[in-house]
Amino acid sequence: MPFSIRPYRRFPLQCSVTYHAGPFQGQGTIWNLSCFGWRLSGNLPMRVGESCSLTVNLPSQQRIFVAAAIVRWVRGQEYGVETLVVEKQTHARLQHYVKRLVQEPSRMIGPKAQTGTAIEVH
Repeated sequence: MPFSIRPYRRFPLQCSVTYHAGPFQGQGTIWNLSCFGWRLSGNLPMRVGESCSLTVNLPSQQRIFVAAAIVRWVRGQEYGVETLVVEKQTHARLQHYVKRLVQEPSRMIGPKAQTGTAIEVH
């Protein structure tokens, strides 16, 4: 695998994810996020280049739906997934979440995370 530097900072996080690859559904955990990608582990195997969708349940009680993403790397049951298309409004809301994560990480990651609204990524 060639080495490349990510253009966006990733933030540690632990939350549940449901993902679909073709007609199959998997359950797993998101381990980090950026405005454009995710690292997750799960029980449904995926391959590099495979398309998938994600429903992420953030600790802040926000639900993010990623309609289309692509698997960029695989290590066992861990996957690096890039979001392919994001609506402007949804991307702005995700950026706002990440900004709050930078400013108040314990509030956004911890058990007392604030309730938010749903974010849909297309």
